[in-house]
Amino acid sequence: MRASLIQIAVDEAEPVASRRRRVACLVREQSGADLVVLPELWTTGAFAFEDFGAGAEPLRGPTYEAMAEAASDAGVWLHAGSIPERAPAGDPAAGDGPLYNTSLLFSPSGDLAAAYRKIHRFGFDKGEAVLMAAGSELVTARLPHTTLGVATCYDLRFPELFRGLVAAGAETLVVPAGWPERRRSHWTLLARARAVENQAFVLACGTAGTHAGVPQAGHSIVVDPWGEVLAEAGPDEQVLTVEFDPATVAATRERFPALKDRVLGLDAPPRR
Repeated sequence: MRASLIQIAVDEAEPVASRRRRVACLVREQSGADLVVLPELWTTGAFAFEDFGAGAEPLRGPTYEAMAEAASDAGVWLHAGSIPERAPAGDPAAGDGPLYNTSLLFSPSGDLAAAYRKIHRFGFDKGEAVLMAAGSELVTARLPHTTLGVATCYDLRFPELFRGLVAAGAETLVVPAGWPERRRSHWTLLARARAVENQAFVLACGTAGTHAGVPQAGHSIVVDPWGEVLAEAGPDEQVLTVEFDPATVAATRERFPALKDRVLGLDAPPRR
């Protein structure tokens, strides 16, 4: 299986419409890949909190349309990173609906195969944590060669989410992110940890550039089920392409069946 992670540089001087067209061209250039992955919130920048509202789109908005067409033209499965999604208002009199950090997965025909609303929002009572609502559903998607489990950026710090994805059949964990340079060591460590503990491939795609004054880590990474780094990008915009064998997951889990020895479930015990 061939995967291409497109580590997009977000430049605040570049109009969003121009970046969208540029990224669509990059996706089309990956024809021949099985899976293409984009980063988190690449239309606005993950730390450009003040732009979330103005940059929000309906699920089937301009980014959806551009990425669906690009996936179809390239004939690839496309994880189009995430967008600030403005959900419909439940009550027409209430005005705009809530914002979500929503990932989109398209099939090679350009159809929407899955959408994931980020569960863990970053910010510690500010930024994304207060501006966006939390998703509540784990999302997996069956591809011809593997089952994807979908997570986003800050989710990487919560291993129970990934256990849930593996319990749902995930073999390849895809993590788009806008991870800051100052915590890059955590990015690499956590990607490898999630791969080892879940005996799964991890494809973690970050951004380059600077979001609202926050330098981005870049260093997108692909890790195998033994925690070995198969490929890693540098700090700047680039396309990281790697070939891997999804059958390695089943072989690893059979050779070293640690997942069978789990005792604790996902539910926390009641407080006394």
